[in-house]
Amino acid sequence: MAMRALPLAVVILALGTGDACVAPTMTASATQTMTPAAGIPLDIAERRAAIISDLHYDLRLAIPVTLADPIEGRTTIRFSLADPSAPLVVDFATSRQHVTSLQVNGQTSAFDFVNGHIVIPAAALIKGQNQLTIAFTAGDAALNRNPDFLYALFVPARAHLSIPCFDQPNLKARWVLALDYPAQWRAVSNGAAIDEVQSEASAPDIPRRAYVRFAETAPLSTYLFSFVVGDFQLETAERSGRTFRMFHRETDAAKVARNKEAIFDLHAKAIAYMEQYTGIPYAFGKFDFVLIPAFQFGGMEHAGKILYNAPGLLLDESATQNQYLGRASVISHETAHMWFGDLVTMQWFNDVWMKEVFANFMAAKIVNPSFPDVNHPLRFLLSNYPSAYDVDRTPGANAIRQPLDNLNEAGSLYGAIIYQKAPIVMRHLEDLIGETSFRDGLRDYLKKHAFGNATWSDLIAILDERTPVDLQAWSRVWVESSGRPAIGTELAVSNGTITRLAFRQADMWNRTLLWPQQLRVALGYSDRVETLRVRLDAERVVVPEAVGKPTPRYVLPNGEGWGYGGFALDPASLAYLSTSLPEIADPLTRGAAWVTLWDAMLERAVPPATLVDLAIKALPREADEQLTQRVLGYMGNAWWKFLKPAERASRVARVESLLQDGLTAAKTSSQKSAWFGTLRNVAMSAETLARLQRVWEQKETVAGLPLAEADYTSLALNLAVRAVPQWKTILDTQLGRIVNPDRKARFQFVMPALSADAAERERWFLSLKDVANRRREPWVLEGLDYLHHPLRAEPSAKYVRPSLELLQEIQQTGDIFFPTRWMNTTLSGHSSPAVAKTIEQFLEGLPANYPRRLRNIILQAADDLFRAAAIVQ
Repeated sequence: MAMRALPLAVVILALGTGDACVAPTMTASATQTMTPAAGIPLDIAERRAAIISDLHYDLRLAIPVTLADPIEGRTTIRFSLADPSAPLVVDFATSRQHVTSLQVNGQTSAFDFVNGHIVIPAAALIKGQNQLTIAFTAGDAALNRNPDFLYALFVPARAHLSIPCFDQPNLKARWVLALDYPAQWRAVSNGAAIDEVQSEASAPDIPRRAYVRFAETAPLSTYLFSFVVGDFQLETAERSGRTFRMFHRETDAAKVARNKEAIFDLHAKAIAYMEQYTGIPYAFGKFDFVLIPAFQFGGMEHAGKILYNAPGLLLDESATQNQYLGRASVISHETAHMWFGDLVTMQWFNDVWMKEVFANFMAAKIVNPSFPDVNHPLRFLLSNYPSAYDVDRTPGANAIRQPLDNLNEAGSLYGAIIYQKAPIVMRHLEDLIGETSFRDGLRDYLKKHAFGNATWSDLIAILDERTPVDLQAWSRVWVESSGRPAIGTELAVSNGTITRLAFRQADMWNRTLLWPQQLRVALGYSDRVETLRVRLDAERVVVPEAVGKPTPRYVLPNGEGWGYGGFALDPASLAYLSTSLPEIADPLTRGAAWVTLWDAMLERAVPPATLVDLAIKALPREADEQLTQRVLGYMGNAWWKFLKPAERASRVARVESLLQDGLTAAKTSSQKSAWFGTLRNVAMSAETLARLQRVWEQKETVAGLPLAEADYTSLALNLAVRAVPQWKTILDTQLGRIVNPDRKARFQFVMPALSADAAERERWFLSLKDVANRRREPWVLEGLDYLHHPLRAEPSAKYVRPSLELLQEIQQTGDIFFPTRWMNTTLSGHSSPAVAKTIEQFLEGLPANYPRRLRNIILQAADDLFRAAAIVQ
C-alpha cells in the first residue's frame, strides 16, 4: 500500500498506550511462585517448550528521534498452553520499572519480577489459548541505538534484553511488528511492509512521524527476529523475477555504484544454488539486506532481512582477492542460513554449530564456480586449518558440540572450532558417506523438520541409514571431543628406498582417544608428488605400499590439505622443508607444508628466525596469490610476536626491501594491496616510514594501486602509533578528510588510543569500563589493537590484568564474538615473559566457579603469547 498522510494522533492511537498502573506484586504465600535463575536456564526452557505451542507475537514500538528518549512498546503474546498448573516465566532482563502493565486473558494480572523474568501466577492462566498483553519500556542493550539509526540484534538469546518474550530457539513464533518512527527514516523487518502512513506536521517544531505494519512472518525463533530503523539509502534490483533491496548509509556514490550489481548477483546465485541443492524453494518471501557501519559480525541471517558489516560488501578499488572471495563467502553463508538455521533451527544452542557449519559448507560450494581461477582446495585449507589449529592446539580447546545449561553463556560457544574446524569435519563426513548420499540426507533432514527444530542426533539418525560406518562412534570423537590428535611420522630408508613408513597418533591430553580419519600422505620427489591414502584408525598404522619406493625429499602426512592434527615430521622432511619448501611445485602441497611448518615453529622444532628467512626466500618466487597472502601473514606474525628484538633489527633492511620489490613486481592491484598492507604493518626504518608518510600526504603514489579512504586512514593510524614527527597533525588532518559521518565518528573514537601521551591512552582505556563506551564493539577492538601494538607493548602491559578482570562483564554485556576478540586483541601485541606471568597468576587466582568457557577463552588467546615468551626466554 502506498504511503499516505494521516494525523499524528491516529498513528499514536494505532500504536496503543497501554494501562497506566502496575498491578501489585504476587507474594510467595499467595501462589506457587517460581524463582528462575538469570538468563535462560535449560530447565525453564525445557518446561516451556513442552507446554507452549501455536505461539504468536504482535509487537508495537514507538521509536523516538532523540537517542536519550526511551522506546515505549506493547506486545500481545498468544499461545496454547498444555499445562497451566504452575507459574509461567516470560523473559525480560530489564527491571520491574520497565513493565508498565500486564494483562492475562484480558484481565490485569499480578506478577513477580525475578532475575530478569516476569513470573505470571498459575491462577491467571488457563489450559488452551492464552493471551498476554504487556506494555513496557524497551531495554536498549540489544537495540544498538545510534543518533540516526538503530538495529535490533537478538542472537543468541538477547531479545529478552529489549522486549518481553520466550527467548529460546525451540519456541518458534509468527511475528507481527508495527513501528512508529521519525518520518525521514526508513524501516525494514523480517516481514514485508503492508501498511505505511505518515503524519501531518501539527506544528513547525514537531517532526513528522511514520507508521508501518509488517506482514506476519513464518515461524521464527526470537534470535532470528529483527528490525532496522534509520537514515538509510535504498537500492533495488531484480534477478530471475525476484526483487532484492539493499539498505545502506554509504555517502560515496561511486563506491555504491561500483559494488551493487555484484552484490545483487551474488545473492541471486546463492539462492539459486541453495534451491537446487536442497530441492526446497526459498521460504521467506521478500529478500532484503541492510549494510550496517561497524556491524559486530560479518553478517547475521535474520529471515527475509540479512544484516551485513558494510565494509565487507562495499569494497574499495584496492581490495584483494581474499576480500572479493570473503564477500562472496559471507553472502553465500548468510543466504545458506535461510535453509540451515532459519527454515530448520537447532533445538538448543548446544547445536548452534550445525547451522554455522552447513552455512560455511554450502558457501564453499556456492562460491567456487564463480571464481574459476582460484585454487579452491588450497583456499579451503588456508581458510580453515590455521584458525582451527589456533584453538585446538591449546589447553582451552573446546569440542564442536558443547553442553549448555543456560543461554546466557551461548555466545561463548562461537569461535574457530564452530566456524573453521566443523567444516573440515563435515568435509570428512561427506567423503565418508559419499557426496550424493550426503546431499540426499540433508534434503530429507530439511524437509522433515521444515519450520521446526532439530538436533544433531536427528541428522545423524538420517545419515546413519546411508552408510555402514558407525557415525555415533565417529561423532563422539570428532564432534563431541575437544582437541586434535598428535600424529608422528616413522620413516626408515636404506640404499635409496623406503624400508618402513608408519604413522602413530596420540591424544594430546592423555584421554586415550583415537581420531579415525584418512590421511593423504604426500611423498615429494624432484619431479612429482605421489599420494598414498592411509586409513588412520589405530594407534599405529604401517603403510606397506610405501616400502620399496624411492626415498622422497619429504613425507607430508597432511598432503592435499586433508588430514587434521598436529603433525610431527620426520627429521629429514623437517630439514628439507625448512630450507627448500619453495621448491615444491604444487600450490596445495606448498600450502600444507607451510601450515605444518608454522605448527613446528610453535612447538619449537623450527626457530622463528628460520621461518622468517624461509618466507624471505619464498615470497619472490610465490605465484599463487592466496599463498602469497598466507606467507606474508606468517612472516608478519612471526616478525612481531616471535622474533627477538635483535633478530628483527638485523632483518629490517632485507624485509622492507623484499616488500617494496614485491609491491613493484605485483601484477594486479589485488596483489599490490597485499604487499602494501604488509609493508605498512612491519615498517620500522626511517626511510620506509618517510615514504609511507609521503604516500599518506598524497605526494607520492603507489603505481598500480588505487588507494581509498580506508587505506589513507590505516596509513595515518600506523604512522601515529610509530610516533613519527607530526603524528598528531596527521591524525587531525585524516579526521578532516573523512566525509562519511559513521567513519568519522569511529576514527575520532580510536584517536586517543594512539596518542603519544601515555595519560591520554590511559584515560581512553579506563573509559572502556563503562559499558556505554563499549557499545560499538568494532571501534573498541580497533582502539585496543593500537593500544597494545607491539611498539607500545611495554607501557601497555599494565592494561592486561584489568582487561582480564573485565572479561566476565564483557561476556555478560557484549555480543557473541566480543569476549574472544577482546582477549585476542588485548594480547595480540605482547610476547614478554612478564605478561605471560600476569596471565598465569590471574588464572591461578580464579575462583572455582569462574565460568569454564571464559577460562578457555583466556587460554586460547594467550597460547601464542605463552609460546613466544618461552622462545624469548
